[in-house]
Amino acid sequence: MILVVSYPGEDHTDAVVGTLERQGREVTRLDLSDLPARAGLSLDYADGGRAPRHEVTVDGRTVDLAGASVGWWRRIRGHDPDEALVEPGERAFAVSETTQAVGGMLDALPCTWVNPRAADEAAHRKPYQWAVARGVGLRVPPTLVTNEPDRARAFVAGHGVGRTVFKSLLASWDWRETRLVEAADLDRLASVRYAPVIFQEYVPGVDLRVTIVGTEVFAAEIDATRTSYPVDMRMVVGEASMRAVALPPALTDALITLMKRLDLVYGAVDLRRTAAGEYAFLEVNPAGLWLFAEERTGLPITGAVAARLAALDDEGRTR
Repeated sequence: MILVVSYPGEDHTDAVVGTLERQGREVTRLDLSDLPARAGLSLDYADGGRAPRHEVTVDGRTVDLAGASVGWWRRIRGHDPDEALVEPGERAFAVSETTQAVGGMLDALPCTWVNPRAADEAAHRKPYQWAVARGVGLRVPPTLVTNEPDRARAFVAGHGVGRTVFKSLLASWDWRETRLVEAADLDRLASVRYAPVIFQEYVPGVDLRVTIVGTEVFAAEIDATRTSYPVDMRMVVGEASMRAVALPPALTDALITLMKRLDLVYGAVDLRRTAAGEYAFLEVNPAGLWLFAEERTGLPITGAVAARLAALDDEGRTR
């Protein structure tokens, strides 16, 4: 059985699950937001040597997740407590207890994970990514993460207004894009004291979204240089030109080594290639999107993800 931890309507999940089900694979989907209000959970550790049972009941159907041979940790929503709990403390307690129970259950499952949950969580942290990327020979642009205004001012002064970008450590609904530091921003640098901010040397050039599945590498060149916002291709991906490209072998090797060091099976890497042909590593997203690149370039990424899960399913059945 392939366990998929995601939520309804996540289009990448739907595409892969559809492929697997057409192949006749048994797939169980788990939306963590169903717990504890809309789904049942029973973890049964009985005497007598019987294997533990890790049962989840959704819509009247009970599944023992101990039968999973592979788990796909895709994109999740938080636990949703029962609406009958109205006090904030009660709701927080219900979520905390559910988090402990569900997290312990998932970590106890004797299956292979794509990605391993602890590695996935760690790899979402950009400072860790950058340290590992530098260690495998990838170039990371000069970067400063700080909540000290004087350090931020010095970094911007050193690299130049209009030649420095700033961005959040974790994208939120109201701040997702990478922004250039303009003259009007200088007076606002004092506000970094409220929370750390990423400042980075701006690297002009063409973007590459490199999707890695195991040891398969799918590179899409995204040229946003002539769009309305070349600073961040994600904001103008519909305006950008896109094509599949091959990476230099040394770069491919470094990216695969990066994935191994991060203990990731899947990851979406963002690079920037300069006019001189140099590559800068920006980040890797362990749950990054690929359908936009697949649809525009024909790169068979959905099939590769499904094939990887199917292969691990087969391996798990023989253990």
